[in-house]
Amino acid sequence: MFDSFLRRNLKRAAACGLIFAFYLAARLPILSTTERSRLASEFRFVQSTLPVVPGPEIRATRPVNPSLRHIAGWISSVGAGVALSDIDGDGLPNDLCYVDVRTDQVIVAPVPGTGNRYQPFALDPGPRLFNRATMAPMGCLPGDMNEDGRMDLLVYYWGRTPIAFIQNANLTFTPTEIVPDERWFTNAATFADLDGDGHPDLIIGNYFPDGAHVLDTASAERESMQHSMSRALNSGEKHIFLWSGENGSFCFKEVKGVLPDAINHGWTLAVGAQDLDGDLLPELYFANDFGPDRLLHNLSTPGHLKFELLEGAKDFSTPSSKVLGHDSFKGMGVDFGDINGDGRPDIFISNISAPYALEESNLLFVSTGSPALMKKGVAPYIDRSEPLGLSRAGGWAWDCRLVDLNNDGTPEALQAVGFLKGAINRWPELHEVAMGNDELLSNPDNWHDFKLGDELSGHDHNPFFVRASDGRYYDLAREIGLAQPHISRGIAIADVDGDGRLDYAIANQWEPSIFLHNESPNVGRFLGLRLRIRNRAAIGAWAQVQLPNGRSMNAQVDGGTGHSGKRSPDLHFGLGQIPPDTPLKVNIRWRDIAGIHEKHLALQPGWHTENLEDAP
Repeated sequence: MFDSFLRRNLKRAAACGLIFAFYLAARLPILSTTERSRLASEFRFVQSTLPVVPGPEIRATRPVNPSLRHIAGWISSVGAGVALSDIDGDGLPNDLCYVDVRTDQVIVAPVPGTGNRYQPFALDPGPRLFNRATMAPMGCLPGDMNEDGRMDLLVYYWGRTPIAFIQNANLTFTPTEIVPDERWFTNAATFADLDGDGHPDLIIGNYFPDGAHVLDTASAERESMQHSMSRALNSGEKHIFLWSGENGSFCFKEVKGVLPDAINHGWTLAVGAQDLDGDLLPELYFANDFGPDRLLHNLSTPGHLKFELLEGAKDFSTPSSKVLGHDSFKGMGVDFGDINGDGRPDIFISNISAPYALEESNLLFVSTGSPALMKKGVAPYIDRSEPLGLSRAGGWAWDCRLVDLNNDGTPEALQAVGFLKGAINRWPELHEVAMGNDELLSNPDNWHDFKLGDELSGHDHNPFFVRASDGRYYDLAREIGLAQPHISRGIAIADVDGDGRLDYAIANQWEPSIFLHNESPNVGRFLGLRLRIRNRAAIGAWAQVQLPNGRSMNAQVDGGTGHSGKRSPDLHFGLGQIPPDTPLKVNIRWRDIAGIHEKHLALQPGWHTENLEDAP
C-alpha cells in the first residue's frame, strides 16, 4: 500500500523537491548582523546639500510636446548631473558643476565645506543659445578643451547641441556652439584620446532622434518613442570629435561615418572609455536603453579612427542576456574597476533590478585575462554579477561607481537609483507597456499615463555595496546612515580636501542634490597621483602600483565615464594598513603622437603630482 502511494505521488514529490531546490538556489545569502555591523563601522559620511543660485521658478516636471503630455513624468525622468573637478585652479578637485533640473540651471560652486573661494553662479549661455521652453541641460563635463591650463566646461542638452563654456581669467566663461542649428538629445559625454595623439577627443551619446521636438509645447509634430523595448535602433546619432590642433576656443572637428547604423542609433544613456588590452588606446562602451550595449575595440591611429565590435562568448550555462553585447536589458550606467585583482579593468553596468517589477539585472563583466581574444572580435569578459551579489540589487539604477572609500584596496560599489516619486503605483501599467507589441511601442498614444504624482521605484535608497568575507557584495546603506529615499541620477567622485579619503556628490532629480564628505575612521593608507601633461590632466594614462606583498594595482586617468556623474581625473589607490613610509614602485605609461612612453618612480603613500612631458 505504501509503495502504491509513493508511485502515485512520485511526480508530485519530484516537482516539489525541484521547486524547493530552485528556491534555495535563488534565495540571496544573508550576512550576519555581526559582520554587517563590523563592515559598516568602517564608513562615516557627513551629508550636505549643494549650493543653489537664484533663478527661474522651480518646477517639478517638464512641459513637453503635446503628443507626450500623458507621459510627461517619463519624459521628465533625466537631467540631473554632477561633476567634481578643479575648476578654479587651486590644485584640488573641490569645485562642483551640476545641473539643477528644478530650474534648468548649470551651477558652478565650491564644494560645501571647502571655503568660500567664490560665490556660486550659474553658467549663462544667453538667450540666443538657450531657450528654456524647448531645451534642458542634462550634464556637465569638465575638460581643458583649448589646452590653455584652465578647466573648461562642456554642457550637453536635450533640444540643442552641446555648448563649450571656455574659461577665461577669474572664473569667467565664454559659451561656444560646437555644432550650430541642430537639435540633439544628449545623455552622455566623455573625453578620451581615441587616436593616440596625446590629445583628448570628445564622444557624444544621444537619446531621442536628432531633430525631435520633445520639449516644445508649441510643436505640432507628433513624436516617436523607441521602436522596441529590447532592440530599438531609432535614436539620435553618436558623435565623435577629434582634437584638431587649430587655435580657437573649441579645438575639435567632428568625424563622420565612424560607426555603423546598428551601433550609431542605440538609445545611449552612458558612455565609458577605458583601455582594456594594454595598448593605451581606449575601448568604447555604449550603455544603451532598450537594447544591447556595445563594446568597441579601438584600432585607431593618429588622425584616423577605426573600431571593431566586440561580443562575449556564450557557453551552455550562460543566458544570452548575460553575454556582453547580447543583453536586452537597459544599460543606464557604466564604470570600470579591478574586481578580481588580475590587474585588468572589469565593467560594472547598472540596470533595472526592482523586485516584482522589471527585475532585469545589473551586470558585472569580469576579465578572463585573455585580451588577445579581442583581435578575434571576442570580448574577454564573463558576467559575475550574481555570485558577487550585485545582479538583483539596487532597484531602478542609473550611474554606478566602483570606488575604494575606506582605502582597504577593495572597491565598494555605488548606484544612483529611483525613477518617479509619487503616490500611485504605475508598475502594472509599465508591465503592460514592456510586454506590448513592438510595432505599437513607438506611438506614444499606445502608452499608459506616467505623470506627476505617479510612482515607479520612487522610494528606494541609493545602495552602498561593501564586499564581505564571503566574497559577495551587500548593501549596507542603512547601517551607514545613507538609506534616505532619493530619486538620483549622477555620482561624482573626488578627494575634495586632499585628506586621502574619497568623497562623492549625488545629483538628484526634482529634489536637492547632495554632497557626502568622507569622514570614515581608521582608513588605510593611500597613494594619490595627479598626472599632468603640460598643465592638463593626462587622460588615458595608466599607472601601476606594486605593493610590498607583490600585489599589483592599476588605474587609468578618466575623462568622464558614466551617465551624468563625472569623477575627478586624479588617480587614487587604497593600500590597506601599511606603514606610512612604505616604498612603492610606480610605473606610469602614456601615449602621444610619437608613441608610448614610460616613467618609473619610487613613491611613498600620499598625494603626488607628476608632470609627463610630451615626447619631442
